[in-house]
Amino acid sequence: MATIVLQVPDESLVAKVKQACKMLVGVASVKVERPKAPKAKDFDVTKTAAFKEALDDVEHGRVYHADSVEDMFKKILG
Repeated sequence: MATIVLQVPDESLVAKVKQACKMLVGVASVKVERPKAPKAKDFDVTKTAAFKEALDDVEHGRVYHADSVEDMFKKILG
């Protein structure tokens, strides 16, 4: 038995493509497999660019310590 793999980047079209494939003569089955989400234990925040950038900001003194939430919003929003 031959297998054909289709990649459909638009999730909203998956059901329509599946239905269309079932209408083809000789198709025995149609199976949808979605990519598996990475497991939380596999994610390491220290490997991200944002984390490295934050460490660089701390190292170079580009930090601001707010006295309160209101102080923080004044600094952010001006």
